[in-house]
Parts: sequence; C-alpha cells; structure tokens
Amino acid sequence: MLGLAQLFAGRLVKAAAILITIVVLNFLLVHAAPGDPAMVMAGEAGAADEQFVAQLRAQFGLDRPLTEQLATYVGKVVQGDLGYSYRQQRPVWDILWERLPATLLLTLTAFLLSLALGVLLGAFAAVQVGRWSDSAITVLALLAYATPIYWTGLMLSLLFAVELGWLPAFGYETIGAGYTGLDHALDVARHMVLPVVTLALFYMAAYARLTRASMLEVRGQDFVKTARAKGLGPLRIETRHVLRNAILPVITVAGIQAGQLVGGSILIETVFAWPGIGRLAFEAVLQRDYQVLLGIFLVTSVMVILFNILTDLLYGLIDPRIQVAR
Repeated sequence: MLGLAQLFAGRLVKAAAILITIVVLNFLLVHAAPGDPAMVMAGEAGAADEQFVAQLRAQFGLDRPLTEQLATYVGKVVQGDLGYSYRQQRPVWDILWERLPATLLLTLTAFLLSLALGVLLGAFAAVQVGRWSDSAITVLALLAYATPIYWTGLMLSLLFAVELGWLPAFGYETIGAGYTGLDHALDVARHMVLPVVTLALFYMAAYARLTRASMLEVRGQDFVKTARAKGLGPLRIETRHVLRNAILPVITVAGIQAGQLVGGSILIETVFAWPGIGRLAFEAVLQRDYQVLLGIFLVTSVMVILFNILTDLLYGLIDPRIQVAR
C-alpha cells in the first residue's frame, strides 16, 4: 500500500504541472482561432455597429491585451472559477454541471460495455483461434473499427427508430411525458440504447482485437507451458495465467480511451441530440463562446489525467512487480 501511495502522490504532482500547461495552451489555441464573440453577440442582438461591439468587448474584457486576459483566466482557474458565458449570461460551472451527468452516463456506460464485450470476444477468439468463430469475430471487429462512428449511429437510428420503431431516435428523455421514479429511469435507458451501442461498437472492436493478439502472444511463453505440464485444466490456464497477463495492454489502451470518450462524444451527442458537454462544445464553437469552450477543455483534460492515474494504480494492483519497477 505504501508503494501505491507514493505512486499516487508522484502522479498528482506531475498532473498538476500538466494541467497548468494544458490551461495555458487551450487558452492560446482558442483565442488564435478565427471569429469574434463580440461580433456574434452583436449580430444576435441585431445591433452590429462599431460602438456596440466595442462596448461588448469592454464588458467582457476582450479589449485587453492577450497576456492580461491569460493571466486573469489562469488566476481564476486556480481559484476554481471557470468564468462567465458571454452567450448564455451564466457561470460556466452552472452550465457544465447541467450537461456533465448526461455525458458521464452515456460515456461510462459505453466504456464498460465495450470493455466487457471486447475482452470477452477477444478471449473467445483467442481460445478458438483458426476456427470459423475466430474468423467471424475478427471480421466483425474490423468492420466495426473501420466504419465511421457517425454513419453507424445514423444507420442504427434509421433501422431501429425509423423503420422498426422500437427505440427513440434522439434525446435524453421523452419530452412532456412527466415520468418519475422507475418509469423515468426506464425512459432514459431506452433513449440510451442507440447512442451507447454506437459508441461502444467502435471501442469494443479495438479491445477485442487487442485481447486476442495479446493472449496469443502470452500463450506461447514458458510459464504457460509449465502450467500445462503440471496438468492444470484449460479453463484455469486461460483465465488465471494467459488472460491475467494479457490484460495489461488492454488496460493501457482502455485507460487512455476512457478519458477520450468524454471529449470524443461530440459526434454521438450531435447525431442523437444528447444534451451533454460534447454537444455543448459544438454549440460553443458555433457561438464563439470562449469561456464555455475553455471550461469543457479543462474538464475533459482533468478526466483524461485522472483516468491515466487510475490506470497506473490498477497496474500496481494487477501486477505488484510494477510498483517495484517504478
């Protein structure tokens, strides 16, 4: 436990330095992009004259030098203040807290489903290597991995929502239904099916291929041959010896992709009108709402860093030798 605590403390120190760098780079990249939020707000207000635009820039501090804006922004972030939305006239934290639960529900469900099914199918393909079932899983994984995720979502929506009418095509819940309790949970679950399956298919294919390749590599090592020579059963060899040692590369990829899922949900949330931060990011780009966009980048960056730290800790629990090596 002491080794894990030291590992966690070291990762936190590095994470803090990385996060400050990310905050600065995000600010500079967003402000380097074309477009002026003051012009957008003035156009929406129907008064795009120069005096009104100048007043908007002064009101939101957009007329100050970039270095001064950066110093002000970093100082507020350190204090936990993500700023104020130009477009929605609300604190960024309030906007993110409204959208974040929907994104976490979608992405974490898709992540757990893809990881479980991917490892299961990859392990089954490795056990059945060379047979028709192995070939079928490999072909399906390649198709799911190569197919654009937005196209998969549209096709599933056309089939199951439009043609068959089994599932809702978009949204988080049935508008105006007034469901509560279990009925509300079931309604949300029905709306989750299509976006979760669409998001999970792509990552499931990657985990299945990686698990299969890793198990086939581990199966030829000496300790597996020794286990067979001792007379251990095939199931115990595959689960306790082969899969346990082959799972580390899968955890590496899963730890990286878990954080990316949150930031990469823009397409899925746009296709299925899911009210999460991915769709919010798309809207913020169109509206040039810098503060909201920076807040989304910061939240997703924190999640990526946290998932990487958790992956390192999980390494230490699965294989104690890693703690010693680090």
